[in-house]
Amino acid sequence: MMNRRMLLLSGMASTAMAANLSGCASPTVEDYAGQKPALDLRTYFNGVVDAWGIFTDRNGKVVKRFTVEMKCQWQNDQGILDEDFVYSDGTKEKRIWKLTDKGNGNYVGTAGDVVGTAEGQTKGNAFNWRYTLALPVDGSILNVQMDDWMYLMNDRMMLNKARMTKLGVHLGDVTLSFTRRA
Repeated sequence: MMNRRMLLLSGMASTAMAANLSGCASPTVEDYAGQKPALDLRTYFNGVVDAWGIFTDRNGKVVKRFTVEMKCQWQNDQGILDEDFVYSDGTKEKRIWKLTDKGNGNYVGTAGDVVGTAEGQTKGNAFNWRYTLALPVDGSILNVQMDDWMYLMNDRMMLNKARMTKLGVHLGDVTLSFTRRA
C-alpha cells in the first residue's frame, strides 16, 4: 500500500513538474503563423528604414538610446541592410548585414560583428533570429547570444525586441521601433 502511494505521489509530482516546465517554453515562430499582416523581409527591408531604440540592462534600466538609418536592397535572394547607428552619447557605429533568403521563410545572415552565421525564420507577422554578437565592452570583446524577434504591425511599422544573454545569464534587452519611409 505504501509503495503504491509513493508511486502515485511520484507520478503526480512528475506531471506537475512537466506542466510547469512546458509553461516556461519559449515562443516559436510557429506561434505567429496565422498573424497578419504577413511579414516578407524582402519587401519590408527594401528602401530606407528608420529605427529608434533603447538598450536596457537586466533590471530594465535604460543604459543607451540610439537611432538607426538603414539603407536596404535586395537582388534576387541576396539582401544588404546597411545600418548607421547614432547613440545618445554621440558615438556612431556601422553594421552591414548580408542576408540570404533560403526559401520557406528561412534566412541566414552575416555581419562584421556577428560571430559565425545568424539563422532566422519568419511566419505570419513575426521573424526570429538568433546569433552571437561580438560586443565591445570596456576595451575587450564579449561574445553574447542574441534572441531577436521582429513583429510587423502594418506595412510601414515593425517592433523589435532582442534578448541578450551570456552563458545563459540574461544581460539585457534591445527594443526598437522601425518605420519604412514612404
